[in-house]
Amino acid sequence: MVSQQGLFKKYLELLGVTKSEPDFDLLKKIVKAHLIKVPFENISKLIYRKQGLTSIPDLSTFLDGVEKYNFGGTCYTNNFYLYSLLKHLGYNIKLCGADMKSPDVHIISIVTIEGKEYIIDGGYAAPFFEPLPRDLKNDYLLSLGNEKYIVKPKDELGRTKVEQYSDGNLQHWFIAKPDERKIEDFRKVIENSYSDDAVFMNAVRITKYSENGSRVLKNFSFTETMGNEYQTRKITLSELPTVIQENFGMPQTVVNEAISSMKELKDLYD
Repeated sequence: MVSQQGLFKKYLELLGVTKSEPDFDLLKKIVKAHLIKVPFENISKLIYRKQGLTSIPDLSTFLDGVEKYNFGGTCYTNNFYLYSLLKHLGYNIKLCGADMKSPDVHIISIVTIEGKEYIIDGGYAAPFFEPLPRDLKNDYLLSLGNEKYIVKPKDELGRTKVEQYSDGNLQHWFIAKPDERKIEDFRKVIENSYSDDAVFMNAVRITKYSENGSRVLKNFSFTETMGNEYQTRKITLSELPTVIQENFGMPQTVVNEAISSMKELKDLYD
């Protein structure tokens, strides 16, 4: 059995990052490498549920998924293990909850470094290639293709709101809360995310980033973005396994197993 030390060593190797002092430069390298290497996806979640899992996979299983099947996970898995890696490396970091339409349905991390706070989020399917500053006087803007993200200055409770716009329309948002939490605090919401009527048990969502673009699958809509240019095309259910293997590197056999019992796909933003 591989030790925790060995697993974190493997983690860094998968990211292609060399361990060094926990400074801001290393933090930026890890955040960027993680976003590119570890996709936001729920194919693995569908597989784990079939295996009886109702929590996030352990670190060894998570890393094996990244290495063998080009898996990642949704926010709980991706962000908890990114948090764990940074904590292991010696960063001043805390795990925090974030609200959407319901409380604590997203998790992020807050790192304090050189006297400033940054949000670390590798689990929002967003182009957060660098730590997001929290000590803001004005809105902080990021954009890729037809999507725009705005990080707002902290409110009177020290919370940070992040808004996602698609074609100029507000589509999604979360409010990150600064109180330190433990992953056990999210046990119930994680369990609920595996329930029969949960969003990611009834949809297919994969977002994979490259240096200057992305590939995004939302059910039967596949979008490729390069800088400000993007193209979207519709695909069919029968095409899903092939499209996923060709664009995200997940074997068709695994994809077929994941989606075999899905009768219809729900809208991700209902």
